[in-house]
Amino acid sequence: MKILRTVSRITIGLVFIFSGIVKAIDPLGSAYKFHDYFQAFHLGFLNTLSLTLAIFLSTAEFIAGFSILTGLRYKTGIWGVTILLAIFTPITFILALTNPVSDCGCFGDAIHLTNWQTFGKNIVLVFLLIVLYTGRNQIKRLFAKTTEWVIIFTAIVLFIIFSFANLMYLPVIDFLPYKTGVKISDKMIVPDGVPVDEYRTTFIYEKNGIKKDFNINDYPSNDSTWKFVDQKSILIKRGYKPPIHDFIITSLSGEDLTQQILSRQGYTFLMISKKLAESGHKALSDGFKLGNYCIASGISFYVLTSSGTEEVKSYGNGLTFCSADETTLKTMVRANPGYILIKNGIIIGKWSWANVPGKEWFSKLLIVDK
Repeated sequence: MKILRTVSRITIGLVFIFSGIVKAIDPLGSAYKFHDYFQAFHLGFLNTLSLTLAIFLSTAEFIAGFSILTGLRYKTGIWGVTILLAIFTPITFILALTNPVSDCGCFGDAIHLTNWQTFGKNIVLVFLLIVLYTGRNQIKRLFAKTTEWVIIFTAIVLFIIFSFANLMYLPVIDFLPYKTGVKISDKMIVPDGVPVDEYRTTFIYEKNGIKKDFNINDYPSNDSTWKFVDQKSILIKRGYKPPIHDFIITSLSGEDLTQQILSRQGYTFLMISKKLAESGHKALSDGFKLGNYCIASGISFYVLTSSGTEEVKSYGNGLTFCSADETTLKTMVRANPGYILIKNGIIIGKWSWANVPGKEWFSKLLIVDK
């Protein structure tokens, strides 16, 4: 029994610590997942709480796991894990049954699990938690109660600082497809022979006021007494999807600029703002000034946004604004605005508005490149 308790303690501790850390590395990604949940369950009025809840959840998971693994405030850690599993196990079961969101986001973008895999994981953790709970009095206190609380609160403060650092300066580890060093076009290729999406198609026909469903093999193609009404296609098996599958950049007039951007020799600097109205005025202004400098220096500069055409035209600053899908922009860089520097189609740098290089950096870059 002692071995089982040790295994349970290590497993739960590491799982919750890992889950908390990967969420803290990408707090905006976790906030987007909360937003998806709220939309799926018609709780859109909670969207403004997404980021706060994301940071709170990652901190709670990390501290609960840290407490159990180290033995500091051990019983408190067990209660923390109990509360988290009591909340999320039923939720993941509902998600597995209804599948309104395909990926629960429990391990951020580091590891993707289906909803049934997530529910199964939680069931295993519940079993291990029961083992820990029955042996909760076997763990002796390491330090005085006050000392343990001081360590726990210090860990909480440092962890929150870590979360905000990743929020401001981009994730310290990039789990997204648009990593530095990636050639974007290579990540868009679909290899030969890979599985494709499989759909079940149902044909609805009507005869004498009665509607009936048929499949592709038995629909009444040669019986004119049946009248076609509608057809439905349901995805039954998802095929291969390349890491980058939605990178489409268009001008405000509708011209596709994707290949032009990816095939250009030399530097291309992308300023990315999923919604211009949600960016700070100073951050946008500084970005536009940097864009004008880049253009004057021979660096192509584009502003990518999902904001409406009329809103974009209101800026009227002579820069090239382009339209892109909001989800794509969120995936490209976790900042608003954020920046990606491309050379010959390869990502060579990513920054947020808080640490984007200044004019001097670009001047040195061009000198070195000559």
